[in-house]
Amino acid sequence: MRKLLTTIFGAIFLAMLFLTVRASMVRPVWDNGSLMRDPWFVATLADAYFGFLTFSVWVAYKETGWVARVLWFIGIMLLGNFAMSAYVLRELWTLPEHATSAEQRIQAVLLRRASPE
Repeated sequence: MRKLLTTIFGAIFLAMLFLTVRASMVRPVWDNGSLMRDPWFVATLADAYFGFLTFSVWVAYKETGWVARVLWFIGIMLLGNFAMSAYVLRELWTLPEHATSAEQRIQAVLLRRASPE
């Protein structure tokens, strides 16, 4: 499961990198005046940012320190799926070695870390 998830989120990261570079070569990101008048663009943008916010709530639950929570929130809001895929990849790469079952590995990715004493 770890390899599959690493492949999926690695592919998301690389696809976003490719698509963002390609789009920026056609039109700069700040040249979007006509897009903001398109209601479907606004709806799609709102949908994306509500998704970022939802993911940020999970990250805030997972992280134990306020600095990490704030930095990940800023990263997700600025970088979107780049930051989200990087976060999941980090979680997958730092899975504890002692997790023996698939259920323990999934819990380590999804659930909150132990608070530092």
